Amino acid sequence: MTARLVQICRHPIKSHGREALASVRLLAGQAMPYDRHWAVAHEAARLHPGWNPCANFARGAKAPLLMAIDCRLDEALSRITLNHPDRGEIRFSPDRPEDQARFLDWVMPLNPPDRALPARIMKADVAMTDSDYPSVSILNLASLRAVEARLGMTLSPHRFRANLWVEGWEAWDEWQMIGQRLRIGDALLEIRERITRCRATMVDVETGRVDADTLGALEAGWGHRDFGVYAVVLEGGEIALNDEVALK
Repeated sequence: MTARLVQICRHPIKSHGREALASVRLLAGQAMPYDRHWAVAHEAARLHPGWNPCANFARGAKAPLLMAIDCRLDEALSRITLNHPDRGEIRFSPDRPEDQARFLDWVMPLNPPDRALPARIMKADVAMTDSDYPSVSILNLASLRAVEARLGMTLSPHRFRANLWVEGWEAWDEWQMIGQRLRIGDALLEIRERITRCRATMVDVETGRVDADTLGALEAGWGHRDFGVYAVVLEGGEIALNDEVALK
């Protein structure tokens, strides 16, 4: 079976919504355009110029209700629309101070009051991915099915907040691809390392409630909490749904 690209997603504000795409143009040495372009720093954040670790930001591992946010980005206007089943819709420009205040009012009830609370939206000259280098995350649908079988339930791919999902690999084939290169559409990527998962994957993305022990299933079944791989873009180019994914 030929491996194909079956889902493309970006997350313009880290941990605050996902947006499915039909196609995207990747750029060499960069994360997916507008993926983790902004992040929500909490009141205890210790930020420095450039990339910062995820511990500085509001995120689904600590605030599960955030996982139920959907997102749409108007690139031309730098305007974002967020939807949440408990909070309804908000449309705002993350770089405008007056809009940041509206966003904070909207998002505050989705954060546990006993943890550091959202303080401001920030951006840097690099994407706020969970890797300390600009990465694109690639996940395998067959591996997801293996975890589903272990748990005895269906899992939304959105729990894992990936950029690219591939259909056509055997379960866990991605572990054998570290250091190898993939051609997807016009882009060439190199797989660098596994992704270690956090509690955000335990959350139902429709409700924002914890309902599945994904981490326990990974540990019991495979002896680790890894799921998916990080890749870097070596050659930029257009990628689109149903593109072949081929080892080079």
